[in-house]
Amino acid sequence: MQLPTELGYAIEQILADTDRRELARAAAELSAQYRARTPQQGAFIRSALHRHAYIAVRLPATYAAVCAALTPLAQALSGEQIATLLDLGAGSGSASWAAQNIFAKLESCTLLERDPELVALGRTLAQSADNPLLQQAHWLETDLYSAHPFPASDLVVASYALNELSEDAAIAVLLRAWTAARIALVIVEPGTQAGFALIKKLRNELVKTGAYLLAPCPHATDCLLPADDWCHFAQRVERTSLHRSLKGGDLGHEDEKFSYLVFTKQPLAATSARILRHPQRRSGHIHLSLCTKEDLAQITVTRSDKLHWKDARKAQWGDSWPAP
Repeated sequence: MQLPTELGYAIEQILADTDRRELARAAAELSAQYRARTPQQGAFIRSALHRHAYIAVRLPATYAAVCAALTPLAQALSGEQIATLLDLGAGSGSASWAAQNIFAKLESCTLLERDPELVALGRTLAQSADNPLLQQAHWLETDLYSAHPFPASDLVVASYALNELSEDAAIAVLLRAWTAARIALVIVEPGTQAGFALIKKLRNELVKTGAYLLAPCPHATDCLLPADDWCHFAQRVERTSLHRSLKGGDLGHEDEKFSYLVFTKQPLAATSARILRHPQRRSGHIHLSLCTKEDLAQITVTRSDKLHWKDARKAQWGDSWPAP
């Protein structure tokens, strides 16, 4: 997945005069802290250089992960449209960019972010990219725990934000976010053991309220995975030349691993199974690891299965099964 052309250009303009060695060092620090972070650790963007490194290497990954998390909701809504968005812990606005990419009829965005410098960066990106929706977005400079109540919106998104809070605070913010959501609430966290541990707790809290779990789980009962495993997915992110140089890699892409939840106010058609791992393709057959409504399952689709073979050949980690 690539960033919108105008957003990528705006980032390059902002970073044009930034020392590349210093930026690479800040990017490495961000990556290390991101991989090691646990709930309650707190924010790890603490300087102007970190903010610039963030929009260079973390913004594209966040954008891609949120696009992937929003896609099941867009598919399930059919004719129902998302017109208003509340972006919690917005950073420089990557989730809002993702939402406007997925929901063509989005009309307004409200973004909550406590770091005034990230707010300024987000506004600059929107202005530089000549994006009318985000140019006119309403930014609220506040932390998630203090803001009360949240403005009501069709869609509420919290991406890579709740793990900066204590568990009790994260749950309190979650419940207020759910109250604010008219149609759906989407949570995205790192695809790590710690990230998924938080996702499981948040999942349980919302299930108790009677919220409808749309994705990724095909059921709302207790998670079926063993304690030493975690549910996560991956979204491929195309790297620019700047991104490659800052990461010190030769590949033109990287895979952002994330965990997510989509809850809705009304029941929508959910998947009967989700592919939990990369499909294992062999000559004449394909192995799929599935989470189903009843259990974890391993299935094999053979070439002779005319009904499912074509879908299995195209199936990817994280997809619904059978294909919609």
